[in-house]
This record gives sequence, C-alpha cells and structure tokens, in this order.
Amino acid sequence: MENEPSWREKRREAAVAHAAALEHRKAAETAQARGLLAEFVRKMKAAGIEPRPLRAQVAGSGASYRTNVTGWYLRRNRTLGADTNGNYYSLGASASLKARLLGLRISPSDPPITVGLGARDGESMPLEQLLSLRLENTGDWT
Repeated sequence: MENEPSWREKRREAAVAHAAALEHRKAAETAQARGLLAEFVRKMKAAGIEPRPLRAQVAGSGASYRTNVTGWYLRRNRTLGADTNGNYYSLGASASLKARLLGLRISPSDPPITVGLGARDGESMPLEQLLSLRLENTGDWT
C-alpha cells in the first residue's frame, strides 16, 4: 500500500492524460480544416476567381484597414479570410489610428473545424459547409 500512488497523484495523472487527449483531438481537427482550406484554394484558382487584398473590419463601424494578406473572404461580412496558401485569418480589428494610416499586419490562426463555435444561435457552422457556400456564390462576392 505504501507504493501505491495517492489519490492526488492519480487525479494529476488523469488530468495530464485528459489534456493530452484534448490536444491530440484539436491537432487532428486543425489538420482536417487545413486540408479543407487547401482544397478550397485549389477550387477557387481552378474557377478563375482571383485573390484580392483583404481588409480587416473594425467592429461596430463601417471602417476597415489594409492588411498584408491577399486571398478570399470566407463570409459575406468579410470577417474571415483565407490566403493563397490556405492559411486562415480572422479579419476583425479594433479601431486604431496607426492601423488606419499604415495598415494592419495580421497573422494566420489555426482554422477551426466549426466556425463560430460558441457564438449566437445560427452563427456557427462547419468549415466544410462555409467553404461550400462560398464556392457556390463566387459571383456574388467581391
């Protein structure tokens, strides 16, 4: 009985195992989402839809800022985008005089398998469905 791990040690080991499993699942979902984005980029190029400079939208206003990204918007409200390499971008920005004058440098983020998870009802959707809708409506978007 002396060599048995204590309750606290067992709980810590269980928490570590749970965190590792969660990280593994997240990595698998990210890899799947990256594959979906790569296929989206391939289809956009095949359809002759040219990438364009993307702008970051300022929440609560009609303003937007230039960014360092060229690609396609994924939503009509222009809050999400993908570049020509299949990287995923959130295109929301805070109001900033510096960004207004110089533009905004944004970095890609890991794409989610479900976009808008935790948002209001009706705002979340599987990435695959979002990309399909975008491909179906290529003529309607700028």
